[in-house]
Amino acid sequence: MPPDRPRTPPSVDRLSRRRLLALGALAAAAPLGGGLRPGAAAGESTDDDAYQRAFSDALAADPNVRRHTVPGREFLYRPRQLLAADADAQRVTAWLRARGHQVTVGTGFAGVTRLLFAKETDIPTVVSALRSPQQWPGQPVPAVQPHHVLLGLGNIMGNPGGPPKAVGALAAPNPARLGEGAGVTVGLCDTGIWRQAGSYHPQWLGGSYLPEPDDEDALYVAGDVLAPQGGHGTFVAGVVRQAAPGVKVDPEQALNPTGVGDESMLVAAMARLGPQVSVVNLSLGGFTQDDLPPLPLVNAVAALPAQTAVVAAAGNAGTSRPAWPAALGRVLGVAAVSQGGTGPAPAAYSGFGPWVDACALGERDSTYVEGQLPLPGRPTRVFHGFAGWAGTSFAAAYVSGRLAAMMVAGGLSADAARLALLANPRWHPDYGVLVA
Repeated sequence: MPPDRPRTPPSVDRLSRRRLLALGALAAAAPLGGGLRPGAAAGESTDDDAYQRAFSDALAADPNVRRHTVPGREFLYRPRQLLAADADAQRVTAWLRARGHQVTVGTGFAGVTRLLFAKETDIPTVVSALRSPQQWPGQPVPAVQPHHVLLGLGNIMGNPGGPPKAVGALAAPNPARLGEGAGVTVGLCDTGIWRQAGSYHPQWLGGSYLPEPDDEDALYVAGDVLAPQGGHGTFVAGVVRQAAPGVKVDPEQALNPTGVGDESMLVAAMARLGPQVSVVNLSLGGFTQDDLPPLPLVNAVAALPAQTAVVAAAGNAGTSRPAWPAALGRVLGVAAVSQGGTGPAPAAYSGFGPWVDACALGERDSTYVEGQLPLPGRPTRVFHGFAGWAGTSFAAAYVSGRLAAMMVAGGLSADAARLALLANPRWHPDYGVLVA
């Protein structure tokens, strides 16, 4: 399937999802390993709501984020910016100026030109007009889009949608598994990594990555108070290593500690990945205008070496609406399952649909950071280096690690391991192959 086409029908089949959730475990499968957490404790949903309120407040206070709020088609974007394919930029600029818009050409990236508006403009409405064939008689319609904002959490995209919980220290890696993934490097485009991750977690993260100043997760908003997603990248790194204890990671910052980034930030992070990276983990994503594939991410993924595998989270919005980059054809989109009493069952928060390729347990315990996380109207959560968290972010990270293990076990390239994984029967058409 071409990488620049969505892999989902335009409608959201919620009835199918309700039936699926009622069925629980849909197929026999090996027990799911990893850091299992018990079912939601009393008050946890309230904490989840408070966490979402804190994130929504942070988004509302961000002057560089706008929310398009048409029901069922929400997305976030950068104000006063429009992206046009390089080949279309000149005529799009002329069209805008002919209609009174004051625009200048900004810094481009990944095959797109960034057009900057002198004043606040309804970008989605402008994009809709530019995409109308009536505006271009006898000409092809130009490729244009907003500059979409990508998230690592939040119930719009959601990776994850609830806060982490403090847990005890992880047991040391099993010495018998240290060869799993050995010699493979997984690139992590995320919030970066805690400055002390290697020294605080010597058994899990020590020596697993090369510390670089521009990879550091800023973590805190003040003192030891954590931003809503500070430490997310460190948690993801630990999940990858649990899936394949011999693997190395290359963390790059694509999100700020609040969990907010955009297409240009992700493209830049992917470009900074070292040449040794063969699996790229993207525990982030977002929705787009008209659910069209975002051109910069299409181009950035296409520019990766042919043998590189890309894994991305399907999002935590509980919808079949395609999340990007997970829905790109070359990307292995990962949904989440939960451990039920009779086996794995779909996680209620997970994205799902025919564009999803695989699924794995979303509830994990992993390496984390030191700090406290205040929740509006709820007790402050205090962390000492370990946490339990739930989301498709962590299902994706686990699948990335298992791909690395498959590469070593079978002498495969990353892309060959991806294809071997996808050759297994789908656990369900909307959740893909179960990675246990």
